[in-house]
Amino acid sequence: MIRVRFVAADGGVREAAGGEGMRLLDIAQADGQPLEGTCDGDLACATCHVMVAAEDIARLPAAAEEEEDLLDLVPAATRTSRLACQIRLTAALDGLTVWVPSP
Repeated sequence: MIRVRFVAADGGVREAAGGEGMRLLDIAQADGQPLEGTCDGDLACATCHVMVAAEDIARLPAAAEEEEDLLDLVPAATRTSRLACQIRLTAALDGLTVWVPSP
């Protein structure tokens, strides 16, 4: 299992785990994180916006242009912002830390 650490807006930390190839969005939702994922990963919204820890961002594949375009519309986006629906878990991501913005 691949471990993921979710940091809430209030600073609370929860750990969850998922299998190889699972979407970060699915792991987050199963853990009760406040990520909507309204478009179900079709790159039509940004309701699954998360911020990846700076020390972990280089472990992720680069965001596609479509994802970058949606992140441009997120007011709280940072240089480590990503859409959880576009992150697939791999063994290289074990221990990934992401911040979940307030809903």
